[in-house]
Amino acid sequence: MSIWCSSRRSCWRWSVPRPALSAPCDAPRHCLKFSCKERLVKGPHRPPRLPLTLRRLLLLLLPLGLVAVMWQAAQVAREQALLTLVREAENELRLSAAGLEGHLTRHDYLPQLLASREMVKRFLLNREQQNPMPLNLLLDQFRATADVSDVYLLDANANTVAASNWHRPDTFIGQNYAFRSYYQDAIEGRRGRFYGLGVQSLERGYYFSAPVWLDDTAPNARPSGVMVIKVLLDAIEASWAEQDAELMVTDEDDIIFMASHPSLRMAALHPLSEEERQALLATRRYADEPLTHSGIEIFAHRDDGSELVRFTQGALSGGRYLGLARHMEAFGWDMHILKPLDSVYSAQWLAAALAGGLYGVVTLAGGIGWQRLRLRRERELFAERERQTLAHARDELERNVEHRTRDLLETNRRLSDEIEERRRAEENLRQTRDELIQAAKLAVLGQLAAGINHELNQPLAAIRAYAENARAFLERQRLEAADANLAQVVELTERMAEISAQLRQFSRKSDSSLTAVSVQACFDYALRLYQNRLHDVDVVRCWENEVWVRADLVRLEQVLVNLIGNALQAMTESPTPRLLLGVEVEPAQVRISVTDTGPGIPEPHLSRVFEPFFTTKSPGSGLGLGLSISARIIKDLGGSIEATNQPGAGACFTITLPREERPDTSPTSPTQEQRSHA
Repeated sequence: MSIWCSSRRSCWRWSVPRPALSAPCDAPRHCLKFSCKERLVKGPHRPPRLPLTLRRLLLLLLPLGLVAVMWQAAQVAREQALLTLVREAENELRLSAAGLEGHLTRHDYLPQLLASREMVKRFLLNREQQNPMPLNLLLDQFRATADVSDVYLLDANANTVAASNWHRPDTFIGQNYAFRSYYQDAIEGRRGRFYGLGVQSLERGYYFSAPVWLDDTAPNARPSGVMVIKVLLDAIEASWAEQDAELMVTDEDDIIFMASHPSLRMAALHPLSEEERQALLATRRYADEPLTHSGIEIFAHRDDGSELVRFTQGALSGGRYLGLARHMEAFGWDMHILKPLDSVYSAQWLAAALAGGLYGVVTLAGGIGWQRLRLRRERELFAERERQTLAHARDELERNVEHRTRDLLETNRRLSDEIEERRRAEENLRQTRDELIQAAKLAVLGQLAAGINHELNQPLAAIRAYAENARAFLERQRLEAADANLAQVVELTERMAEISAQLRQFSRKSDSSLTAVSVQACFDYALRLYQNRLHDVDVVRCWENEVWVRADLVRLEQVLVNLIGNALQAMTESPTPRLLLGVEVEPAQVRISVTDTGPGIPEPHLSRVFEPFFTTKSPGSGLGLGLSISARIIKDLGGSIEATNQPGAGACFTITLPREERPDTSPTSPTQEQRSHA
């Protein structure tokens, strides 16, 4: 909209949509052309700007601040990550050291036990006249039982006279081990320990020894032999390979004789001089191994005792690790753990990136804030000048208000139409949602009706059998037997009525109260329904006394009937069908099990057997609702049910329910009273 003035003095143009205002003017003298851009740039109150020097200084400080923030954040993240890594390494090192010590010391008693055997003493007493083969077999039997590498017997001169590996090419028999410290300790009457490479087998092992005394009463008595046990170290090293770390064990000479990585075994922790190498080779502890340097180099020491190391050679070269050591007092060894520093470097980069991003956000927010402040000041100046301009456009504005009012009325009318259309759409949506809810309810009721039909098939079959039997008994004038069968029919019809009363089971929780129920009575009822199908089935009841649970009688019987029926159907092809019914009593709960000798449940189907309509039976043999309904009933009773496969048997369904004490106020036991349905 515009205002044109024919005055001889001035000309004004006011436009609402666009800030740039200009208009031609025919006035001969004064014409004011008013433009927003010109006012902002050339106005008398232009907003101040930062000096050029200060702007250059800010441009220099911003990247320096970014570098400083990222570096500081990376250092803090590095220390935190190292502390976490140290704690993890300490825990893993403590557990690994305890596992190694337990693996070795569990065989500590065995040499002394074997040294006290009468057969060993008799053999040493008269070795020339005895056959060593029975003793070799005995040692081999002990080796297999104790799960050790070798068991052998040395005489007083350190000659091997019997061994568990007598039948192997590298047998110890005939070898002299006087140079081994375990022999020297044991021949002095002490229990010996030693680790090193075997002379014959070249396998790393740990040795336990004990003296064999034939006469330990004399003051100057000496042992007549030494019993030795050798334990291999490969098993414990294999378990280390599963950890996300490198483990190694060093002796007092800093020789790595155990390690999770094969390239570290039989290597020196530090470079050895030629004199040290020859001295170690002379002990024959490590046979003829070269004992080269492992390549470990320490490049940083930390205050908490840990070290940062790297490998300058070998298969682990290029990697960096956090190293910790733990002394094993019982053996005089040191166990080391090397944790990779990859997580530390990842934490550093992540922290630096986050800090840089935060710094950028803060810097951007500061720039935006400064720009908004500057724009606000410009708008204030612009508003002050506009107020003067708007004073001359007041009359035009009144006319425009009327025009705009008409526009607003039209807009309001269209908005009312849109609101009405939206209300109708919401009403249609609400009706559609109600129809979907009703359809879902009908689907659930159809599923429940199918489940009730499945559960009623078993009593109907029993009623038919009882009715046919009653007719046969009436033809034979056996009225008492016919009456008993008709009584069973009455009971089953009442049972069917009670089962159908559970139609609302899936829709809401049952209002029936939970009472003390006898598990054995429920089993008896379920077996009565299938008594015609149990002639060729061996039914085993695994309980002693009557057990009570907190449950609903009818629903628990319904579950047991379903489980037993499924078990009988699964054993139709079994040559020796056997049904095991078990009751296990625990302090707060009771475990009820039904096990058959059928083919079991396929492993892929174990997790789906309780789903509605899931079945592995042939079409027409079942709806797949029995186990689903049973699971829902047990859950409502406050228990649980699970399906497993038993080795050597078939499927096993186990129900867990809360235990209940035997009721004291009931006039008769549920196993004795004549109930209509159990």
